[in-house]
Order: sequence, then C-alpha cells, then structure tokens
Amino acid sequence: MAIDAKMVAQLRELTGAGMMDAKNALLETDGNLEKAAEELRKKGAAKAAKKSERVTGEGRVHAYLHSNNKLGAMVEVLCETDFVARNEAFIAMCHDLAMHVSAADPLYLSRADVPAEVVEKEKTRHQESDDLKGKPAEVLEKIIEGKLNKWYSEVVLLEQPFIKDEDLTVEDYLKSKIASLGENMKINRFARFHIA
Repeated sequence: MAIDAKMVAQLRELTGAGMMDAKNALLETDGNLEKAAEELRKKGAAKAAKKSERVTGEGRVHAYLHSNNKLGAMVEVLCETDFVARNEAFIAMCHDLAMHVSAADPLYLSRADVPAEVVEKEKTRHQESDDLKGKPAEVLEKIIEGKLNKWYSEVVLLEQPFIKDEDLTVEDYLKSKIASLGENMKINRFARFHIA
C-alpha cells in the first residue's frame, strides 16, 4: 500500500511521533493507522525505559487554574535539560498533567507512595464485604487483587486513565512524551486545590 503524506500527518497528530517514525510504522503495518499507532506506543515505551536511568536535574513547576477559579493544581515535572524544560511540547505536557490532577484528584503519585496501612485497610474492607463471604481462599485472593488494582487506578496518578485519552494511563502518556522529546522525564510531585 502506498503511504501518502496525509496518512503520515494523521499518525503524527495522533501520536506525536516524528515524521520518519510515523512513515516507517505505517509501512510496517500496511497503512493501518490503529496498528501503526500501537506500534509507535510500544516503541515509545521501549525508548522511555532506556532513558529512565538518566538524571533529571531540570524541569518546570506548572500551575493550572480552572475557569471558575475554584479548582486548580500544580505539578513539578523534571527533565534532563533546560532546553527541553523551555520546549513548547514539554510545557503543553505539564499543562495537560496539571489539568489531569485537577480533574482526576489523585491521592498518590505511585503505588510506592501509598502507605502500607492504607493498602491493608483497603484490603480488609474488601475481605470483609458480604459479596465475598464463602469464596475459596485462592479465588478470594485473586478477586481482592483485582479490586486493589482497580482502586490503585483511581487513587494513584501514574495509573489513572489519562483524561485526554482514556486508552492511556498517565504513565503511558508520560512515556510517549519521553519518546517524542528524547529525554527522561518524571513527575516529581503535585498538589490539588479546590474550594468546595
């Protein structure tokens, strides 16, 4: 199948990939836009993993304020160089992350940040629920693990579905930006403010 510039542009808009990466992904998938996007996501995750050990000594604190002036968030996102910290794509990513924090109200950055006693309390709550009474121990354990994973996806920022693309988690979104900007980046901390 012939790959034209319009298809490449569509894929670039969809994924933020470079022109040659988008063209190659389309060639590999015979022009299938969805498969090409998935292929680029996989490659982006691999690139992000390679960069994850690099030092992030620069970055940006970015604030988002909702139009009603009663809801807002701040995020601290770190990167490797001040060049990327001043890049429009990086600033847009920080804005999207702050907007996500405002909308999704995460409590923790990662699973590692969730206190063990909070996890135990959540686990106990599920173990004592009426709908799980009488289940075999091995089945009960898998059900509770599934419920805990769902709970993590609600309270842990990196595991929440990203508000602008629910097919991605916030961590997947961040990895895609690491791949497209070519530097290691990480969300260091965040805060959400809300006047009820």
